[in-house]
Amino acid sequence: MNYADWQNIYYKILKDFNFSKEKDIESAKILDEFLQIRNKINILSLKKFIESEEVVVFGSGPSLEKSVCENIDLYIDKILISADGATSALIENCIFPDIILSDLDGKISDQVMSNKKGSLIIIHAHGDNIEKIKDNFYKFEEKILGTTQADPSQFKNLYNFGGFTDGDRAIFLANHFNAKKIYLIGFDFDGNIGKYSFAEKKDKKQKLKKLEWAKYLIDMLNEEKQNIVFL
Repeated sequence: MNYADWQNIYYKILKDFNFSKEKDIESAKILDEFLQIRNKINILSLKKFIESEEVVVFGSGPSLEKSVCENIDLYIDKILISADGATSALIENCIFPDIILSDLDGKISDQVMSNKKGSLIIIHAHGDNIEKIKDNFYKFEEKILGTTQADPSQFKNLYNFGGFTDGDRAIFLANHFNAKKIYLIGFDFDGNIGKYSFAEKKDKKQKLKKLEWAKYLIDMLNEEKQNIVFL
């Protein structure tokens, strides 16, 4: 999804949550600056990696812990993408994802370990994670990409593939690069929050509201291509 298509949705999200666009830009500027001196992945190589392939995206919902093991045969010859905290559930089962999308809310040590094992880490900048970016960015030594919620054209090293939460942004990423089919594991919209969301210190009401937005955005994508499968 191009930013021109995403912009109206972004503004609605800002208004709905009373988020600050200025804070989003401040966070993005910091991440953009950090990325200038890191080994960034070539965006064309990422496109070639995903295009026309089948992808499995792992969310952090309550069903994740059980579903990771139940669907293990599905992972063969597919690209594995984890949304932030879901990375920890995969590692506990000796699975290292190909790509991690993270706003650095999950267990950072697991994400750093997975990055060292070869996972591409896509760090997302938004107004609420400025300090987390400052504290954790340099723990990642290998393949790194950066994303923003704002207009990416004002930055040198950031992208915006669409999406809001880590989970639906992972789906937007796969969709942006024309994945053939996208299987979803650990995506639950029943009013419950999974342990791999690491939401103990978060606003539960806001978290559930974010999940409502995630469901809306996923359904919106699926109406277009009909290539998303909930497992």
